[in-house]
Amino acid sequence: MHIAFCSSEVFPYAKTGGMADVCGALPIALNKIGLKVSIFVPKYQSVDKVPGEITQINDFLFKTKLNNQVDVYLIANNYFYHRNGVYGDQYGDFRDNLDRFVFFCQKILESIKILELDVDVLHCHDWQTSLIPVYIKERYSNDERIKKIKTLLTLHNVAYQGNFNRQEFNKIGLDGRLFSDWCLEFFGGINLLKAGILFSDEINTVSQKYAQEIKTREYGYRLDGVLNKKRQKIIGILNGIDYEVWSPDKDEYLPVKYSANDYLEGKKQNKRLLQERVNLPQREDVPVYGFVGRLSQQKGIDLLLSSLDEMLKADIQVVIQGVGEGRYCNALLEKQRHYRDKLAVYIEFGEQLAHQIYAGSDMFLMPSIYEPCGLSQMISLRYGTIPVVFFTGGLADTIINDDDSSGKGNGFIFYNYNRNDFINVIWRSLGKYKHDKEGFEYLKNNALRLNFSWDVSAQKYKEVYKCLLSA
Repeated sequence: MHIAFCSSEVFPYAKTGGMADVCGALPIALNKIGLKVSIFVPKYQSVDKVPGEITQINDFLFKTKLNNQVDVYLIANNYFYHRNGVYGDQYGDFRDNLDRFVFFCQKILESIKILELDVDVLHCHDWQTSLIPVYIKERYSNDERIKKIKTLLTLHNVAYQGNFNRQEFNKIGLDGRLFSDWCLEFFGGINLLKAGILFSDEINTVSQKYAQEIKTREYGYRLDGVLNKKRQKIIGILNGIDYEVWSPDKDEYLPVKYSANDYLEGKKQNKRLLQERVNLPQREDVPVYGFVGRLSQQKGIDLLLSSLDEMLKADIQVVIQGVGEGRYCNALLEKQRHYRDKLAVYIEFGEQLAHQIYAGSDMFLMPSIYEPCGLSQMISLRYGTIPVVFFTGGLADTIINDDDSSGKGNGFIFYNYNRNDFINVIWRSLGKYKHDKEGFEYLKNNALRLNFSWDVSAQKYKEVYKCLLSA
């Protein structure tokens, strides 16, 4: 079985979010269980910084290997991809993004023909590759090599849909009849994700709860009607994390390593060293709440900002690392000026500090409004750091409330998205930390023994591919 991943970002070649981690780790996990996997990704400027030999095949196609295991085909166009940024720069999205990803989709299919690849499934990711299923059925219906290929479209975040002006339709290279409500037309414009949903053979999202949420008006972002038409074909498969990168027993970024079987002293020392690094008082008795992520509305920064004054009246410390919208950056830095002995804010993204926050914090804040899957809660669990989350998407699929009768609690959940409920869950977590040491250690024990490796998810994807090919 030959699976070809088609993605606009793949770690380590290009990354703006979790999709890159998925498309960098899942192919390797699939390869380990016996599948032949290839990857197609644009040859961005950032690709040249990644170690490894790159060979040129023709004027638009290059080849390298991921982890010395998986063939990576790089679609080249210096005008489109040799830029600072994947989708945009400090001035916003690139104006020619439709041209850039139409070219990408078309060249993937051309490459399969040129290389005579016997691909069974094209695994497409988000709107940037959503035209591939359409091209297969509309432009390659008589091509013996291409027409037999099945397509799986993974929806990482339905909020991003590839919306463009209808005047750009001619750039796509499809018959005008496809600018209609049963294909690309969307409220008078073009919607690439909609077309991909309608033309793909199978669709999945990155958690089971998100697969249900996107069929609702609240989370469907006006595509809920289309998604409900395809509801029988939408499944949820939870993402995994790479335990070669995220494991406290071998994490090179940590001052002190520790394991699930021997973590008490390791967690304690990492906490003290984190407090020292971020210039907060080195106190073992005060809980540290960490946050690592984008500073955006989706990640709940409005809720966090509105709650910080109340939270910091308590005997706690908060460490925040992230980049994002200027208004959030400025507001957080202003809060830091008022609470220098309780709040540390780093408007940056550095791997070392991120790893140290995961290991050195007692609890991890994820007040996301929505979270298709979420990786940060899985990482924090791996480090024995207890997540505080809203009940949504992948957070609902991975976190079990501390008071759950099953005895499998591993975090703190709030169920109504408002300031009062968020403050209350903070007080609940603080109370557990201060007054129920045994209960808090029980949560850490549960967290450290969970398995969110890609091995589990890879087996589920393998079953989806097999079902596609047998349909």
